[in-house]
Amino acid sequence: MKLSIVIPVFNECGKIGRDVESASEFLLKSSFEGEVIVADDGSSDTTADEAQKNGDKYRGRIPVIVIRNRQHHGKGYAVRSGIMQATGDYVMFADSGGCVPFDNTLRGLELLKADKCDIAHGSRRLAGAHLIKDQGLYRHICSALFHWFAIRIMKLPTQLTDTQCGFKIYRGEVARLLYGQCETSGFMFDIEIIRRAIKQRYRIVEFPIDWTCDPDSRLSPTRSFWRILSELLKIRKAT
Repeated sequence: MKLSIVIPVFNECGKIGRDVESASEFLLKSSFEGEVIVADDGSSDTTADEAQKNGDKYRGRIPVIVIRNRQHHGKGYAVRSGIMQATGDYVMFADSGGCVPFDNTLRGLELLKADKCDIAHGSRRLAGAHLIKDQGLYRHICSALFHWFAIRIMKLPTQLTDTQCGFKIYRGEVARLLYGQCETSGFMFDIEIIRRAIKQRYRIVEFPIDWTCDPDSRLSPTRSFWRILSELLKIRKAT
C-alpha cells in the first residue's frame, strides 16, 4: 500500500519544516510505502527552500517532492497540483501547521481499507473528536453560518458535519479523477469536490480527529466574504 501526503502551503516558511518531518516520520513509523508532496502556491518567502531542506534529510527513505508554483492562485490550485502528481493507492491532503497529528490518518485509512467509503473526511464536530485548542467565538459563529449555507444552498448531504476540515483521504484513483475535474482554485474547492463526488456516487464518511486551532489562518471570513460567495455561486452553476 502506498500513501501520498499532499501539504499545500503559502508563505509557511516557519511551519513547513516541521510538517515535512512529521509526515515523513509518520510514514516511516507506520511502515507505509509513501511520498510527501509539498505544493507551494507561489510563496514570496523561503517556504519551498525550507521544505526541500527538510525533505533532503529523508533522501533514500521517503521521497519528498516540492512543487514550486510560480504564481499565487489559491489553496484549491495548490491541493490540485499536488494530488495530480500523487501516485499513491491512497492520497490525502493535510493543512500546514500540524493542526491534526498524522497518526489520525490511520482512522480514515481503516474506513477506506474496509470498503466503507471512497473518501474519508476528518471532522472536528463528530463525537470522539478531541479539540485540544478550539476556535474563538467569532470563528465558531462563521463556521456555523457556513455549514447552514453549505447544507441548504449548496445542497450538501446533511450528515456531513465539517466540510472545510483540512484533513481528507481518498482512494488514489478517486482523488485524481475528482481533482482532474475541479475548477475552483480558491478556498471553496472542498465544496466542489464534495458535490462532484456525490454526483458520481462516491461514498463519503467522516471520522473524528484530534485538532489544535492554528490562529495563523490564511482565510479571513470577513475580508474574503465576497470572494467566497463568488466561488460558491460558480461551483453551484458548474456542478
